[in-house]
Amino acid sequence: MPLALLALAVGAFGIGTTEFVMMGLLPDVADDLNISIPSAGHLVSAYALGVVIGAPLLAAVTARMSRRTVLIGLMGLFVAGNALSALAPGNGWLLAARFLSGLPHGAFFGVGAVVATSLVAPERKARSVSLMFLGLTVANVVGVPVATLMGQQLGWRATFLGVSAIGLAAIAALAFLIPRDHEHATAQGLRGELAALRSVPVWLSLGTTVAGFGALFAAYSYITPMLTDSAGYAGASVTVLLALFGVGATAGNLLGGRLADHSLRGTLFGGLASLVAVLALFPLLMRAEFTAAVAVTLLGMAAFVTGSPLQLMVMEKASSAPSLASSANQAAFNLANAGGAWIGGLALAAGFGVTSPALAGAALAVLGLGVAALAAVVDRRRAPAAGRERVVATHVPRETETVRH
Repeated sequence: MPLALLALAVGAFGIGTTEFVMMGLLPDVADDLNISIPSAGHLVSAYALGVVIGAPLLAAVTARMSRRTVLIGLMGLFVAGNALSALAPGNGWLLAARFLSGLPHGAFFGVGAVVATSLVAPERKARSVSLMFLGLTVANVVGVPVATLMGQQLGWRATFLGVSAIGLAAIAALAFLIPRDHEHATAQGLRGELAALRSVPVWLSLGTTVAGFGALFAAYSYITPMLTDSAGYAGASVTVLLALFGVGATAGNLLGGRLADHSLRGTLFGGLASLVAVLALFPLLMRAEFTAAVAVTLLGMAAFVTGSPLQLMVMEKASSAPSLASSANQAAFNLANAGGAWIGGLALAAGFGVTSPALAGAALAVLGLGVAALAAVVDRRRAPAAGRERVVATHVPRETETVRH
């Protein structure tokens, strides 16, 4: 695997750290800015909104630019957003800075996935994407706990300055390690990129992402009360258990990349089926501390097995102009985050019990399987038609040949 993937992973590590560290810093930020915890929670939403808006927008407006230049520019915007977060004088400014920090997130992963797959042989494409995503999953194991501890000891502003430093390191790595042959502009441009979004298979792939990862976030958003109220863990132990989720996600991401290079759709179906099984068993596994720890690890593994296959599938369905579709898939991940948390909350509010969000997640995973199956059916029906079109296009009648001569 080329060293350029390391540069992408460093950028992903910084992005993953800043995305999730705010959850651990909410009390500190609220106290320092004299706002309530719910008000501070809007900082998480501001970042997610930036991702959803920025992913397709930035991918579209940079369609004719060098992908190497785009990646460096996106990381520069990331550094600026985090530096402004550290310097924000009040809640309003911090909200704006968090929104700015989220803008490059989806486009970086979207364009980065296109670059990653172009650096390797076709049979290693999924693995290359998984290695880029490795930075994101390792951030949950190392980056977020360290950054949270830094914020608690040195103040939350120090955390965002530290994340800015990671972004600067990523810019240097991208500049030195991304090959110069990515200096050329892409041929499709904005019109070609937008045309990719008119494809039914692309939208079915995006729908699978929303449903599949919505299943994860329906449960994961409420994992703390499950661990404390059902499994009996003390609140102080939750941080360690969330690190286990990161370990499972890292393992699942690497496994999914390797398996998807052998069978893309088979890995996707297997991952979603595993997610259904794990979430359906959550009410039983959350009855004891040991099995609850196993459940958290398996949840991360089952969910992230599907990460690389979903990203690669969207790119393949929009093969003529993959950057926008690839970035849109990152927006779909964040829509899954918001939608899954909302659906899990509905289950809790309805009084179905503390583990009910996991069952709601299992239902969403079944929906994801259904959308993936529909996509497979559409692909099979479109394949013969595409073959006939190619035959017609390449067949020249003898009469026409005679006229031309």
